[in-house]
Amino acid sequence: MNKPVRKVVIAGGGTAGWVCAAALSSQLGDLLNIVLVESEDIGTVGVGEASIPPMRNFHRLIGVDEQQFMAATGATFKLGIAFENWARDGDHYIHSFGKTGKETWMADFQHFWLRAREQGFGGELGEYCMEHEAAREGKFATSPNGSLNYAYHLDATRYAAFLRSKSESEGVTRIEGKIQQVHLNPDSGHIESLEMASGDVVEGDLFIDCTGFRGLLIEQALHTGYEDWSHWLPCDSALAVQTESVGPPPPYTLSSAHDSGWRWRIPLQHRVGNGLVYCSRYLSDEAARDRLLSSIEGEPLTEPRLIRFRTGRRRQTWNKNCVAVGLSSGFVEPLESTSIHLIMISMTRLIQLFPFDGITPSLVSHYNRIAEDELEKIRDFIILHYHATERSDSPFWRHCGGMSIPDSLRERIALFREQGHAYQSPNELFRLDSWVQVMLGQRINPERYHPIVRAMGDERLKKTLDDFRRQVSLGVERLPPHGAFVEEYCREG
Repeated sequence: MNKPVRKVVIAGGGTAGWVCAAALSSQLGDLLNIVLVESEDIGTVGVGEASIPPMRNFHRLIGVDEQQFMAATGATFKLGIAFENWARDGDHYIHSFGKTGKETWMADFQHFWLRAREQGFGGELGEYCMEHEAAREGKFATSPNGSLNYAYHLDATRYAAFLRSKSESEGVTRIEGKIQQVHLNPDSGHIESLEMASGDVVEGDLFIDCTGFRGLLIEQALHTGYEDWSHWLPCDSALAVQTESVGPPPPYTLSSAHDSGWRWRIPLQHRVGNGLVYCSRYLSDEAARDRLLSSIEGEPLTEPRLIRFRTGRRRQTWNKNCVAVGLSSGFVEPLESTSIHLIMISMTRLIQLFPFDGITPSLVSHYNRIAEDELEKIRDFIILHYHATERSDSPFWRHCGGMSIPDSLRERIALFREQGHAYQSPNELFRLDSWVQVMLGQRINPERYHPIVRAMGDERLKKTLDDFRRQVSLGVERLPPHGAFVEEYCREG
């Protein structure tokens, strides 16, 4: 248990493996021997093509140049996600990455907006958010002093290659081959080594499992256990296909609900990523394939690829001397583009808590408690999209609207509906603005607002909101079209 950790072995490549390698080598490379084992014969899921703004912080941490990264991965900018047909068939709203309006210490902005709307002059909530309006208008620009909060759409396969090149230049050793067997210490139960199909043995002190849904180390070797969340998130299948671009890329991901799940559209510079997520109890694979191919724009570049999954998490993310990262640690479907973020935050946390002097139970427990809390809050946010619906046009949506939900989410919905209050807990990914935008978008309308906003007076409130809305409008007007900015800033080489 107290053995010093000097050699880290990463099992598996893809986005998860090479994010881990890049993080460790950039921050701890002088202190560790880092080895990554992967096989070119084992494919990766490779469809995690949308991200969220914290990715930019991670890139700054590991020294990634934005323009080089975007050119290498065919990336475009992302200001949010446009949701279609979720609360009702025909509905449309944008969950943007921006801050909406301005709050006071007594009341958040939505309370002032609710008062204004009641009085007939509030307009749409998105009109007070620069990112929302820029997304809606298809505009974007960044600069050293730019204020837009954004993320990226990227080619996941190219991204893994980009990080591999960076990691290997910083001393990471890559070993090609398949893992044949995981050897455990008979006394402690810790992983001692990985035996390759070639007969070579790779020893290590700490192992990072990036073997995807298989969980080769964390589950097949250590039998950690899995907590199933499919009773809250019933989709269990996805089909993904790449298509030619047919127009300028919008600066947002599109998520359109259908009668048995939803489909995504992710615009890159060189192509578009498309997918259909569905529950196999309500839609057959063949029907799903037909539905996906009939809804795409542009000629297909690949055959549709089927992905099976089960939402949930490992009962321990860190078990003995193994840390599960990415799909091996659990899975919450990509509705809010959290997959790559969870890999990055896992590595940030591991670096902060790195067990140089040995792995102790208190350290493992602390890491697991934070990871569990973080993922459960993301889970609740995803469930919100499904449960807060007025759709009853299919068995799938009737199930989602009528299902029981976690107490933590039920209390949150009630607080917003009854009082107009939203919040962001400590260590929670999604901000207050995100909760407000999605709850309103899903037609959860507050019954009241904070009474303190009446003290402002309606005349002053109207002038303040008009001024703010005018500032947003002028700011968006100055921005160039997103496609034109991408072409100039980071055209793929």
